[in-house]
This record gives sequence, structure tokens and C-alpha cells, in this order.
Amino acid sequence: MSSSRSALDHTPRQGVRTFTPRWRTSPLTAERMERLLPKHAIPSEGPLDAKKWFGRTAAVVLEIGSGHGAAAVAFAAAHPEHDLIAVEVHVPGVARMLAAAEPLELTNLWVERGDALPLLADRVPSGTLAAVHLFFPDPWPKAKHAKRRFVQQHTLSLLADRLAPDGVLRFATDHAVYADHVREQVAHHSGWTVVEGERPEWRPRDGFEAKGLAAGRTIAEFALTRSG
Repeated sequence: MSSSRSALDHTPRQGVRTFTPRWRTSPLTAERMERLLPKHAIPSEGPLDAKKWFGRTAAVVLEIGSGHGAAAVAFAAAHPEHDLIAVEVHVPGVARMLAAAEPLELTNLWVERGDALPLLADRVPSGTLAAVHLFFPDPWPKAKHAKRRFVQQHTLSLLADRLAPDGVLRFATDHAVYADHVREQVAHHSGWTVVEGERPEWRPRDGFEAKGLAAGRTIAEFALTRSG
């Protein structure tokens, strides 16, 4: 199989992580997680049920890889009519996000500490998400690691199924190689209508975006909606 064809392989690869695990913690992180996570954690079992999980029926947004949570907190604060589920594997990032949300008394920010793919595949029913946010994921810039980038044929199919008919997938990266990878994957998939260059006004310019801009890199923004 050629490298180009392999990059467009629709089949998920078992055991291939889209993130780099980092498990260091601290007493402050542990204290924040113990005190704050119970207020925001989604149930550990069962399919997504907005009324049961959140106590209301509202549009649900899923953020994949929320990092330190600046975008998640900003979105939840700016969109009280939505419920946002922030999914992140790294405990220090989750703890920092919860600490930032605490003084804002956000009641629409929810957390899943783990990998987004099992959540999407096993617990999110078809057509239930108003939007999915994927901001500055691990770029995996080397060609041999392209299979680890989150955006692949099988994830695009999964997201298209989980989004509502008018749902949108918002993606941003400061790595040109990943931006080109997304363009190739989306063009091959043919299940999306793409608009480039629209940056959400509510998203703060910090974290990886600020680092990318400081390094002179261009931020690529994609808004993908289902075309069928």
C-alpha cells in the first residue's frame, strides 16, 4: 500500500493513539480534581442523554482535546444555552480548566477525562451533537506518524454521523502539514462542505494559538458541515 493510500485508509488502526500520554500530577492538581470534578463529570456509563445528564434539553457541543480548557471555558461562558462536554486525557489540563471555571460558576461545562474516540463511538448516539471542536490537536508532523492525527477517514465518518444535520466541526491548527492533511482527508471523504478562515470570536488567543503566532506560523481555521 502506498503512503498516500495508507493515509486515506478508512479502517481504524488498533492501538494507535492520537495523543501523547503525559501522566505527571501534583498535590494542587489532585486537590482540584477531587473537589471540582464531581460537579462537572459526565456519567461514567450509558449513552448521552441531555435531559438525564444535564437536567435540561439543550444543544450539546463536544470539544476534543480541551488542553488547559481556555476555549472550553470561554465557549461555555459565552453560550449558556449550550452544554459543552470537554474531553481531555491529561489530568493537569482538566484540573486547570476546572479551576478557571470555578469563579464563573458555570453550570453548562462538563468533563470527560479520557480519550474522545471511545466516547464518540460507544456513547454518543447518531445526530445528537450541535458541534464538535478540535482546536490545536497534537500535530504529529512527521509523515510516518500521520496515522496518529485525529482527522482520518474513519473519524470524519464517525463525526458526520454523530453531528446533527446542521452541525459543524470546527478545527484549528498552527501546523501547515496538519492543515494540508485535513484538506486531503476532507477532499477524499466527500461528506463535508468546508469553509476556511472563519475564526470563532469567542475563542481566546492563548495556549497553542499564541505560541504558534509568536513563532510566526499561520493559524488554519476550518468549519466543516455535513454535505449529505
